[in-house]
Amino acid sequence: MTRAWLVFLKELRDALRDRRTLRAVLLSALLPGPLMLVLLSVLVSDVERQAESRELVVVGLAHAPTLDNYLRRQTWTTRDAPADYEDALRRKRLGDAVLVLPADFEQRLASGEQPRLRLIFDSANPRASASQRRVQELLAGFARERGTLALVSRGVAPSLLQPLAVDAEDLADPAARASNFTSMLPFLVMMAMVSGALAAALDSTAGERERGSLEPLLMNPTPGWSLVAGKWAAVALLGMFIAVLACGSLMPGQWLLRNEQLSAMFRFGPPEVAAFLALLLPLAGLLAAVLMVLGIHGRSVKEAQAGASLVVLAVSFLPLVPMLSTRGEQPWQLWLPVVAQSTLMSRVLRGEAMAWHEVAGPALACALLTVLALALVVRQMGRVVAR
Repeated sequence: MTRAWLVFLKELRDALRDRRTLRAVLLSALLPGPLMLVLLSVLVSDVERQAESRELVVVGLAHAPTLDNYLRRQTWTTRDAPADYEDALRRKRLGDAVLVLPADFEQRLASGEQPRLRLIFDSANPRASASQRRVQELLAGFARERGTLALVSRGVAPSLLQPLAVDAEDLADPAARASNFTSMLPFLVMMAMVSGALAAALDSTAGERERGSLEPLLMNPTPGWSLVAGKWAAVALLGMFIAVLACGSLMPGQWLLRNEQLSAMFRFGPPEVAAFLALLLPLAGLLAAVLMVLGIHGRSVKEAQAGASLVVLAVSFLPLVPMLSTRGEQPWQLWLPVVAQSTLMSRVLRGEAMAWHEVAGPALACALLTVLALALVVRQMGRVVAR
């Protein structure tokens, strides 16, 4: 243990010596979370502002005085569409769907025929796509009013057209609704943790092998487990430190929220930070060990980086597994690293309670895989000495 401690201090000192890399890693841990919250609040505010504008962009409103009267009674304002509205929608210079009214709107409406309206939007334009849904609801209200008046004028009860009354009840609490917007936060925290451990893991394995300093170190009468344990502890500690910074940055990040509704729904305090760290710290140890496995098999840092990109790809892809599953959350997912942490952190954001075995299961899986990965590192170091 004394020799492992000495190796740990040496590796930690080497990892902290490169100030430029360390500064980049710290910024990648501290900035993404608060920046994501700011961007989300701006997006939500923009959507709410568009929903409250109650403005309709229309072509040919002069042909539909009946519809114009309905719009005024609904406190909607109208604006003439620009001549190049189709090109403006494609280029996202216009953020509202355009309603085009036919010249025979009133004649067809008075004769009981259906006027054919055109609602022009671009689904690749998010603002225009959201606008067209509001316009369709507005036109549906106009159609219901016209149908109700026609029935009443003929002595028919309007309730015959609506034999059911449906009251929708949303069971989601504010925290669960906020998690719809903040579902990217677990992914950002895990990616920051990977980037924090990546440079140190490769430098302590492939870097020393490339510089020729690994073989002399292995020739010392020190057990392989002592060397590997010391190196792993330094890399894992750096990854855990990045996880602490990334989770802690979400607390002051709440102060940057510019949307009152999102700020009221999103609550991330010390209990949430503790829950995140209970899930992330075992994963940090596993990621450090896996990165060391890939690093020790590389003859150079460049070669090891190619293998380490697979870890980055896995951390990027595995959180999508629950989203792509049509059967919802499965028990086996809580035993798969990265998937389990992403799933349980999403629960924390939704304000759901976690049982102790749900936290212990992923931690146990990470511990077992960490021991296996470190055994592979010890074995590969033995082969390096044999060569």
